[in-house]
Amino acid sequence: MITKLRLSAFFLILLLAGCRAGGPGTPARTVASFFSKYEGREGFKTTEWSADLLQRLALVKAAKLLGGSDLTNAITGIRSAKVISFAPTTTSAKELAAEGLRGEAAGILQNNKYDPLSTAGFGGSNYAISTRGSGNSVSEFAALGTLPDVADSFVLVSVQGNFTKSQVEALGKYLPQIVQATGK
Repeated sequence: MITKLRLSAFFLILLLAGCRAGGPGTPARTVASFFSKYEGREGFKTTEWSADLLQRLALVKAAKLLGGSDLTNAITGIRSAKVISFAPTTTSAKELAAEGLRGEAAGILQNNKYDPLSTAGFGGSNYAISTRGSGNSVSEFAALGTLPDVADSFVLVSVQGNFTKSQVEALGKYLPQIVQATGK
């Protein structure tokens, strides 16, 4: 009887330890559930980008600065985009960051078979970009990064659309600036 009780307690402890390793609370299983879990919580800010607004703003800037067709085509291929950022401003928010917020998001991407973009971190970007799709065709990409000059910050960007990998790379170069501009 005591052996069964010890064994049950042991499995319960293992189960609880496994949950804590996956992030704060019950780990989210999808990118959408991650947004739902943290939206509106202390320290988090969620922004949805209108594809029309984003296209107009970025196309004008891209045309002036680069004139690059990959960037322009990537912008026009966006159907929806959502950003959740986290800046720990209170003690409880700092505890949340320490509990594994970034690890939880990275686990979602890994478990949902996102492919890391081989050139993540290119162009001075501090975002790790992962894609979903088939071959060179990308239907969704997600980017994990941080806010500039904010310790223990976190950003998750989720973009759905119709892209090539080179178009995602072109967008990735400007992702930190776009996130920073829309976060103000």
